[in-house]
Amino acid sequence: MESISDISLVAQVAVFHNRRAFDRLVRRYQSPVRRFLLNLTLGNEALSDDLAQDTFLKAYEHITQFKGLSSFQTWLFRIAYNVFYDYRRRTKDVQQMVDERSGGSSSSASSIAFDLHTALAVLKEKERVCITLQMIDGYPIDEIARMMGMNENTVKSHLRRGKEKLTDYLKRNGYDGNR
Repeated sequence: MESISDISLVAQVAVFHNRRAFDRLVRRYQSPVRRFLLNLTLGNEALSDDLAQDTFLKAYEHITQFKGLSSFQTWLFRIAYNVFYDYRRRTKDVQQMVDERSGGSSSSASSIAFDLHTALAVLKEKERVCITLQMIDGYPIDEIARMMGMNENTVKSHLRRGKEKLTDYLKRNGYDGNR
């Protein structure tokens, strides 16, 4: 556990504009935010890096709006999702992310990642977000609900539908679950 809590670091940034404190928050959450966005962008590393950078810029600009009603991480993931959502509204095309990703390398590890991201592409956006947060990042349903601004039953519905679609997609594409 870190010796300085997120709340203490946020207070230092909000009150004293302490950039070192914000740098600590960035280092603490950079990998989880990038992984989350990488899955939402279906493996597009350049785009996920850009969106992560935008996420931290927005978090810094709006840090005084953090009220501590949820964890800082929940608040930050909500910003990350909103940054992604704004990008998607501007581009309006999930297929573009798949097409950009398909030009990548074909090593075994990247092939498996591509299969995952291709499978995630069959999901509606909110299903993909909920699946990513629960199955890849390990967040509980109540935390996902807070991050997404949804009630828990809505999250459960997105998870159920998303898992069904993923199962169907994987079965149709030769993954039988016995490997």
